[in-house]
Amino acid sequence: MTEAIQRKLNDSAAARWTALVLIALAMFFAYMFVDVMSPLQSLIESERGWDSGVFGTYAASEYILNVCGFLILAGIILDKCGIRFTGILSTSLMVIGASIKYIGVSDWFQATAMCSWLDSWWTTLPGSAKMASFGFMVFGCGCEMAGITVSKAIAKWFKGKEMALAMGLEMAIARLGVFAVFSVSPKIATQFDNSVVAPIAFCTVLLIIGLINFIVFSVMDAKLDKQLGEANSDEPTEEFKVSDLGRIFSSKMFWIVALLCVLYYSAIFPFQRYATNYLEVTLHIEKEAAADLFRWFPILAMILTPVLGSFLDHKGKGATMLMLGSLIMIACHLSFAFLLPIYPNEWFALLIIVILGVSFSLVPAALWPSVPKIIDPVILGSAYSLIFWIQNIGLCFVPLIIGMTLKATGGYLVPMLIFASLGVLALILSFALKAFDKKKGFGLEEPNIKE
Repeated sequence: MTEAIQRKLNDSAAARWTALVLIALAMFFAYMFVDVMSPLQSLIESERGWDSGVFGTYAASEYILNVCGFLILAGIILDKCGIRFTGILSTSLMVIGASIKYIGVSDWFQATAMCSWLDSWWTTLPGSAKMASFGFMVFGCGCEMAGITVSKAIAKWFKGKEMALAMGLEMAIARLGVFAVFSVSPKIATQFDNSVVAPIAFCTVLLIIGLINFIVFSVMDAKLDKQLGEANSDEPTEEFKVSDLGRIFSSKMFWIVALLCVLYYSAIFPFQRYATNYLEVTLHIEKEAAADLFRWFPILAMILTPVLGSFLDHKGKGATMLMLGSLIMIACHLSFAFLLPIYPNEWFALLIIVILGVSFSLVPAALWPSVPKIIDPVILGSAYSLIFWIQNIGLCFVPLIIGMTLKATGGYLVPMLIFASLGVLALILSFALKAFDKKKGFGLEEPNIKE
């Protein structure tokens, strides 16, 4: 009877996996919205008068406020106010930002006085792009804040249990959003007379559902906290101090992980924005066919990430997985640069895309469960936020660089070489990470579940 009373909510497999599904679906909808316009680059350029430079600025706008310091504030909010408050706040920001972006690209907004006023200043960008970019900035704040909140929530609910598997499954579900949006976005646009408005409206509704999901999760999390209680909980209290940021910045392991993260993701997410257009011009196919090809990118990642997470839980080898994933990414981007233009076959493009998905399973599956091993739980939220902040710096500037490079060169050779170069730097850091872990004994190569 005593054992039953002491049993906590997260000791129930059904309860903790239900909690995971709720927050993972919120991120699934967020990932759909992130890339809803990626397969529609040529369409938005023809409909609203954007060019590749404007599209690059729009793509970078998601990260601008985060780079300016919002993500650091987000980590402090998470550590001070907790998972529930931050999760509901972040998903609400995503809905608000998505609604603004919807307004910006809508047909009726083009006829308003506000759009004409926006057109009149900083004429490099059309009014529709300014409004859409502002909405994407607000959405980006919510999306990145939600990302660190979900990471901390999983670390809390799965502590001493299947943490890497849970993080892997969350990433797999989220990445299914990429597959889904590359599948449905062009089709919805075609169904509504080649309009970019309908796919954005559809994904905005999904974000509202994601907000509801996080509210339901918050009810479960409140019950878990009540069961834990201050006296009996072995969790640290939320007594975060701003001065604790110095503890994070002084950690060499933190900087290796953070720089590895920014280099790797800067060669993945910005590439996703341009992948459909790259396949259009390289293979000489329509946007729907190009999007259908690239939608398979996250499939192997979706399948392999939970498997690799389970392997990491039981066998370890996290640092080795980071090295292998970086190496595969380099090979794929070099293939996009040199081999696919010579052999422009759809099956060959699909092969490279799917192999790139293997890299996208190896690195994140090993990267995120490694952070709790090197950071004190009391400042874990801020550590995740600082890693995301540094990552956002790359995700902000790389699309701008790629957009300007495309405009200057008129082709994708140099952009693909830029992506490959980022992979080379990530590979060097992964070697450094493994060497430093071996010296200091953080246990990145060790399993999460102790026998």
